Amino acid sequence: MTGRLIHTGQVILDLVMRVKGLPPVGGDVFASHTDLQPGGGFNVMAAAARAGAEVVYAGGHGGGRFGDLARAAMAAEGITAALPPTPGSDTGICVVLVDGTGERTFVTGSGAESTVDAAALAAVPVTAADVVYVSGYSLLVPDKAAVLLDRLTTLDDPTVLVDPGPLVGEIDPTAWTRLLERTSILSANAREARILTGETDGWAASAKLARRLPPSAAVIVRDGAAGCLVTRDGTRTHVPGIPVEVVDTTGAGDAHCGVLAAELLRGADLVGAATRANAAAALAVTRPGPATAPTREEVDLLLATTS
Repeated sequence: MTGRLIHTGQVILDLVMRVKGLPPVGGDVFASHTDLQPGGGFNVMAAAARAGAEVVYAGGHGGGRFGDLARAAMAAEGITAALPPTPGSDTGICVVLVDGTGERTFVTGSGAESTVDAAALAAVPVTAADVVYVSGYSLLVPDKAAVLLDRLTTLDDPTVLVDPGPLVGEIDPTAWTRLLERTSILSANAREARILTGETDGWAASAKLARRLPPSAAVIVRDGAAGCLVTRDGTRTHVPGIPVEVVDTTGAGDAHCGVLAAELLRGADLVGAATRANAAAALAVTRPGPATAPTREEVDLLLATTS
C-alpha cells in the first residue's frame, strides 16, 4: 500500500439518542440511550484506518472542547490531522435520533469543519497513488466548495472518491458539475441515486450517473442488504450484500466508503473492494453508534463464514 486516504470532508461530534419513534411536532420523547462521540467524516476515516489504510484528515476542526474530542478520537485511530485547529471556533455537532427500526434522522449545527483555508489545503501533499475522499456536504458551503473544487483541479490525478450525501439535492448544480468532472468513483446510496437521476430502478440510475462522469470513472449504488451495483466502462455488476440483524444504520455508508478506499489502496479491483465494503457495512449495522466499522480481521471472518 503506497497511497493514503485523504479526507477533505467534515469531522463533527454526534449526539446519538435512541428513541422508540420520532416525536410529533411540539412533542417530546425519552431516549433509552444517549452518547456523544465523533461522527461525520470520522466514520469514513476510522473505517479505512481499521482496514489498514494510512489516513489524513484535510478538513477543519475547532479549538474548543468538541474539537479536542474530535482530535483525540482521530489520534486514537491513527488518523493524522493535516490542518491546525481554527482559532475562535469549535467543531460542530449533530443530533442523531435512531428509532426502533434502526433508521436515523439528523439535525446538524455546523462549526469549524465547514470552512477551510485555501493555502493550508494547498500545502497538504497529494500524489497519484492517493485516494481523495470528497463529501457532498462540503459543497453546501459556497466558500469551502470553491476552495475544494479549485484544489481538485490542481491535483496530479489521484483517485477521487465522491459520496453525495443525503442533502445532494441542495448542492449548487454548477459546483456539482465541477465535482463530477474530477470524480473517479461516485458512491451513492439508493435514495441519493434517485434524487440525482429521478430513476427508481437502481440499474437505470447507475447508468444515468455513469454518463455524467469522465469515461474511465465508476458508479457504485449502495442498497443496504441487497448489496451494491457497480458500473464501469459499460460493464454492470451486482455485488451481493450480507443479510444481518439491523441494530443501527448510522454510519453504514461511511463504513462502505472507508473500506472501499482502503481496499483500492491495497491494489484490489473495484468489485473485490466493493465485496469487502459490503461486508464491512453489514457488520457496522449490527452495532449501535456511528463509528462502528469493523477491523480487517472481522471482515475476513464474516466473508469466510458466508462464502
